Amino acid sequence: MPKSQVRKKKVYTPPTDVRPTTAASSRKPSPVWLPITAVALIVVGIGWLVLYYLSEQEYPVMAWGYWNLAVGFGAMVASLALLSRWR
Repeated sequence: MPKSQVRKKKVYTPPTDVRPTTAASSRKPSPVWLPITAVALIVVGIGWLVLYYLSEQEYPVMAWGYWNLAVGFGAMVASLALLSRWR
């Protein structure tokens, strides 16, 4: 059986006329408050939910009812939004 020939692939070179608008090195690092605030929001959100479940839905705010879940999960989603901006 004859042997197949090996194809030689050309090395890819990106076009020089297309360049990113901002270089990665020109971006500034994140401020110090950003990760601190994000971690605090995660802790507050988890704490809110744990308190809500352990108090048998009486605390933190009894009148809100199931909206307490929205507050707890909302705090955690807000922390994810902040962490997406972290460099």
